[in-house]
Amino acid sequence: MSTTIELKSISKYFGSVIALKDISISVNSGEVLCLLGDNGAGKSTQFKILIGEEDQTSGTIIKEGNPKIAHLKQEFDCNLNFSVRQELESSFKDIQIVAIKLLEIENKMKSLDIKKNSDELEIFVNQLAKYQAKFEALGGYKMQSDVEKILPKLGFSIEDADKLVGNFSGGWQMKVALGKIILQKPDLLLLDEPTNHLDLETIFWLEEYLSSLKIAVVIISHDRYFLDKLCKKIIFVDRGTSETYNGNYSFFVEQKSLNEESQNKAYQLQQKEIELQKRYIDRFRASATRSSQAKSREKQLKKISKIEAPIATSKSPVFNFPECPRSGKLVLNIKNLSHSFEEKILFLDINLKISSGEKIAILGPNGCGKSTLLKIIMKKISPEIGEINLGKHNIITSYYEQNQAEALSLEERVIDLICNKSPEWSQKKVRTFLGGFGFQNETVFKYIKQLSGGEKARLALALMIMNPSNFLLLDEPTNHLDLQSKENLELAIKNYKGSLLIISHDRYFISKVANRIIEIKDSKLFSYDGNYEYFLEKTQSHKKI
Repeated sequence: MSTTIELKSISKYFGSVIALKDISISVNSGEVLCLLGDNGAGKSTQFKILIGEEDQTSGTIIKEGNPKIAHLKQEFDCNLNFSVRQELESSFKDIQIVAIKLLEIENKMKSLDIKKNSDELEIFVNQLAKYQAKFEALGGYKMQSDVEKILPKLGFSIEDADKLVGNFSGGWQMKVALGKIILQKPDLLLLDEPTNHLDLETIFWLEEYLSSLKIAVVIISHDRYFLDKLCKKIIFVDRGTSETYNGNYSFFVEQKSLNEESQNKAYQLQQKEIELQKRYIDRFRASATRSSQAKSREKQLKKISKIEAPIATSKSPVFNFPECPRSGKLVLNIKNLSHSFEEKILFLDINLKISSGEKIAILGPNGCGKSTLLKIIMKKISPEIGEINLGKHNIITSYYEQNQAEALSLEERVIDLICNKSPEWSQKKVRTFLGGFGFQNETVFKYIKQLSGGEKARLALALMIMNPSNFLLLDEPTNHLDLQSKENLELAIKNYKGSLLIISHDRYFISKVANRIIEIKDSKLFSYDGNYEYFLEKTQSHKKI
């Protein structure tokens, strides 16, 4: 396995701020590697250095054979007004330029009066031959073949190729964007949170597709199932430093815990020994009989290779829901609901009852109506047919919309937002509350426009849980959250005594919080009275039959 690219002792400073400190990473061909760490740890900075958007302050980058590097960003770029075929072909920019020139020449020849402009025609014929030769030399005819070959690998039919990209969901658009990159035949593929906003079906496809590639892949992701499935090496980044773990995410979690435990024990033992030696030196430094021994020990103590104290875990948000008001047994009752969007039927005569204490995850492909269902329950959308009734006894809802973080007032400061929402709270209570969500010291005075995506997500969640509720409706609450934040949210939901209706494509998260699964399929609801693993067992057994 040859090395595609290597970062050696890379450091990056932004003024006096250390973003990366002596980072060393090697990426090998055929290897899937993950950069893991909290938001702001330095993962994206490493991506930018790899693709040349940022220069390192010190250290060297070694590239074997000038590898071609491709980067699929979180917000991938697709022309919605192009057909799928046109968008895929747009990855061949040099060929496209020649193709446009050929078309121009052909159009000019069509409008030419041959009898009157024979000399001009000869010029056009020569130009046409020149550009046709160039088109062939660049692989223009092979381009068309390559596009035809990749279409079924991406899940598109030949008929789909001529449909507009804008007619497909976000998950299918991501497939087009990925296809454009793969057609360029990169040696190294960089993926930044590739499973964000993808439905489970598309995530399964992506896992299988990436597994089939023979190139080097580096992923930034907080999707723990995804990392377990694909990654064979984890680079853990923490406050600009990095550690390498040769294994998947589960191995990383286990090994990191063991390493921290071992380091802590070794550090404590050494500190005890150092303290004993210091006491001996202090006691016998002036002794007539033992002063030489004391001096010898002092010299040895100065030469000792000291074990570093374990790095304290960085402060992460702690999600604590207010005490849950008691409710009646019946929380929600949906009767004979039918609803459509444009010409698509989302729900056809569906029924659903939710009882107190149930924690339900809603699964289904993008566009099946998951978010619409939550909006209907919250009376943001009126259903076409059917009844949606909350329980009669003290049902208090709290709703987190998928794009809630993006709807925050950008010109407002963090602390002012919370103060304005709860003017009766003291300054101390506001600061304590925000501290639980990772906003401490000067960060509470940041303007919201200055916050990262993860910080905005935490602030939006903070706003949602300020007031007590007993029925939570959450639409993709883990988007943009780092792993520690996800784990804290999982723990908070586990301890939450109310009822939960959640939409999420984070399989690990679902497996931790849900005790019932609702699948939306073919405009119907299918209920599975068990956790995510039970749902997989049942649905996979049906597929085998």
